[in-house]
Amino acid sequence: MINDKLKKAREYEVRKEKEIAPDKRPAFHLTPRVGWMNDPNGFSYHNGEYHLFYQYHPYGTNWGPMHWGHAVSKDLLKWEYCPTALAPDESYDNFGCFSGSADTLDDGRQILMYTGVQSTKDEDGKEIVFQTQCIAVGDGTNFEKYEKNPVITADALPEGASKIDFRDPKIWKEKDGTFRCVVGSRPADGSGQILLYSSKDGFSWNFEQILIQNKNRFGKMWECPDFFEVDGKWLLMVSPQDMMPVGLEYGAGNGTLCVAGHLDENKHLVEEYTQSIDYGIDFYAPQTVLAPDGRRIMIGWMQNWDTCGVREDDMKWFGQTSCPREIQFVDGKLIQNPIRELSNYHKNTVSYSEVLISDCISLEKVSGRMIDLEMEIKPEDEENCYDKFVIQFAKNESFHSDIVFYPKESVLEIDRSWSGIRRAVQHQKKCKVADNNGSIKLRVILDRYSVEVFVNDGEQAMSMAVFTEQCADEICFYAEGKVKANVTKSDLEF
Repeated sequence: MINDKLKKAREYEVRKEKEIAPDKRPAFHLTPRVGWMNDPNGFSYHNGEYHLFYQYHPYGTNWGPMHWGHAVSKDLLKWEYCPTALAPDESYDNFGCFSGSADTLDDGRQILMYTGVQSTKDEDGKEIVFQTQCIAVGDGTNFEKYEKNPVITADALPEGASKIDFRDPKIWKEKDGTFRCVVGSRPADGSGQILLYSSKDGFSWNFEQILIQNKNRFGKMWECPDFFEVDGKWLLMVSPQDMMPVGLEYGAGNGTLCVAGHLDENKHLVEEYTQSIDYGIDFYAPQTVLAPDGRRIMIGWMQNWDTCGVREDDMKWFGQTSCPREIQFVDGKLIQNPIRELSNYHKNTVSYSEVLISDCISLEKVSGRMIDLEMEIKPEDEENCYDKFVIQFAKNESFHSDIVFYPKESVLEIDRSWSGIRRAVQHQKKCKVADNNGSIKLRVILDRYSVEVFVNDGEQAMSMAVFTEQCADEICFYAEGKVKANVTKSDLEF
């Protein structure tokens, strides 16, 4: 039975989405049907389709009472909207249906696991907010909340753990049919930790152990955990709040962290290696799915909590997901590249070989705001390396955004300072890349409102939202010194 709050949201989104022209959205990065989007939720494969849910406030383009939006896709690039899946309509989630995940039960039904946030008042009238884990089950379109919700409460927390910061369950099914989930938690030291729970049926849950503790190394509360094995290594992905910068590896604010390691005899995650997941400005709360062909695919929220004021003035939607990325762990590090299905949408491909760049140049038919651009650059003279190489995109006489490579420092930078931004927030980000004597491979994915840069076959990625007017579609290349470049551009048509 559909309750009043859910019915209202579904009727509202059907009516209001008609006010958004298709060319006023990204072409292949999912946006909310209307209103606001943040974290991807419930990224799963069910009944022959990929399902992606998301944190959703349909009634405005700012954060509000959290619902779950919903979309499905055959290839993770062309999405169809489904009706709102969840609304905050029970006592245990009256403050919002926060982030979570999805899987399939043995009987074929889809199970959603999410954080219910409840707001109450104490005897002095002070508001108290706390978080529990809840279940909803359905047919892939309509979902019914479990009558015994919440299924994990503060009673199942280890000593000292906060019931206020206890959220974002990631559920998966083991080969033996049992379920596991990891949940973000804040222990008594104010840091972050990840808790592991188990269930025989997906409904009755038991606390197993603390999987790993932050101990105030990487930010504070660890949000949106994902935990999986790939290429023989266990990877934990989390989004720490209140990060402190560490050189060019971790930036200040809300960031991303990948912890790679192995499980010891007690099934604790033993850390071997850490790195940022994305080195750009706008990327948070990634979630992965295991595709039917065995690929591990990741999607993130291509936004940053500190840059939510960067937008067009008249937008009727806000927030977008990243391009889906294939995840691997190779030679001791995380590798991520755009899903291979993107090549199915290539049109009008042009290539240039050994182009000499020593000043600002443009290339015929290399332009646009929906393109896949691949470049290999190297010094024209190996004994005399150039000082800087720049790709300017989303460019016209007034605006541009830049990708800048400094070969002598092995540093790559993205910069949207001249993109038409009116807000004094972060607009540049740098990362350290492999030192290849001035050579670098770049793959640049442009959609109408974003850029994603993949470095050296996926060794690093940098994401950034860009809201420059769409008529700014020029691309030019610039070098201080002499560069030789191989360039391939394909339009992306959907």
